[in-house]
Amino acid sequence: MFKLQRRRALAALGSAALALACGPAVANTHDSYPNKSIRLVVPLPPGSPPDVLARVVSERLQAAWGQPVVVENRPGATGMIGLDAVARSAPDGYTMGIMFMTHTVLPSIFRSVSYDTATAFAPVANLVWLYNVLVVHPSVPAGSLQELIATARANPGSLTYASGGNGSPAHLIGESFRQMTGVDIQHIPYRGPAEALNGLLAGDTSIMFATSSVAVPMVRAGKVKALAVTRPERFDVLADVPTLEEAGLPGFAMREWEGVVAPAGTPPAIIERWNRELARIMQEPEVRASLEALGMQTADANTPAEFEQLIQSELSTWAEVIRRSGIEAS
Repeated sequence: MFKLQRRRALAALGSAALALACGPAVANTHDSYPNKSIRLVVPLPPGSPPDVLARVVSERLQAAWGQPVVVENRPGATGMIGLDAVARSAPDGYTMGIMFMTHTVLPSIFRSVSYDTATAFAPVANLVWLYNVLVVHPSVPAGSLQELIATARANPGSLTYASGGNGSPAHLIGESFRQMTGVDIQHIPYRGPAEALNGLLAGDTSIMFATSSVAVPMVRAGKVKALAVTRPERFDVLADVPTLEEAGLPGFAMREWEGVVAPAGTPPAIIERWNRELARIMQEPEVRASLEALGMQTADANTPAEFEQLIQSELSTWAEVIRRSGIEAS
């Protein structure tokens, strides 16, 4: 009997020791997260709007969590290369990515997208709304929207509009503008928004609907002329530039968005922690002021479920727009 009790006692002690040894490892997934470097993948080059946003966020996350949050730029294929890297990563919270509106358009244009946008990611939070500025090269003889339309109509096919590629926001807005005004302008797709802007600055193209964060510095520097903004109200940073409706094109409005996603299967506790921390960061007055100076409007705090609803809605909306417009990959 004594030997039996002794064996049971030793077994109990062994189980307790095993529990103590395994406990921290199990808890490590959530309670001690993060305990190593995190990478935040940006599917566009440095200096692009998603990159600017990522660096603002990463700096503050690093300060809050005491671990490096490294921004990794993975440009190419209109953002698909970077998102593919996120989709293929381990769902452990140590690889996250910036998703933007274009990613909900691409599946309807490119039939060979390597991941399923609807299921490959765990949405975390939408962070900002972005609007566009209609800018023209200084050589274009137009100081207003109506003058631009008149010039285009008087010289069919002479003006071109740049974009970061088929399906990019600049392309979709430019195509909508062309259809609404009935002007004959040619689309010139580039490999990305930075290349498109460089083409405009060089005078290789005439017009571009540039994201506000990119357009504002160029307008202030006098490198391009701003004729209108796609926002429902004027930008404080471009107070003298009218909205498209004020400029004579009612009913024309479009906004982009940028948020954070994780690989599908990332633990909900980690997603929630990111969501709470991002909501706190985006409410910091300094963050809001710095982003708004670039034309980015911080989004109201939203849940992962609300961000997922936005993504699914955009996938459905753009699928119908692409079907009706006939836009195809080049």
